Amino acid sequence: VQLQASGGGLVQTGGSLRLSCVASGSWDSLVSMGWYRQTPGNQRELVALVSDDGETNYVDSVKGRFTISRDNAQNTVYLQMNSLKPDDTAVYYCNARSVTSWGRARDHWGQGTLVTVSS
Repeated sequence: VQLQASGGGLVQTGGSLRLSCVASGSWDSLVSMGWYRQTPGNQRELVALVSDDGETNYVDSVKGRFTISRDNAQNTVYLQMNSLKPDDTAVYYCNARSVTSWGRARDHWGQGTLVTVSS
């Protein structure tokens, strides 16, 4: 599975950005797709996740501001980020978890896209 992310950039506090990530290649099942973020010196943290049946999960700090969605036909996951804050500044990584027909799970990562929110 290859993941190609796009949509990062520089935005002012209160602004919006939309991240996109397209999955290509082959897989039995992509049970989840989502976004993580990382700042220098810190561990990568989960931002939002959407399962193949549409169930979503968000880190508390983005609830009510970010919305994750998934287009299964296009193998694409989106992250709409509104009311951005300087604390949202990070490199955002697309993630997909594939599971084989015999139950082996594997995480796949995109290249990362930088989101910078200026104060």
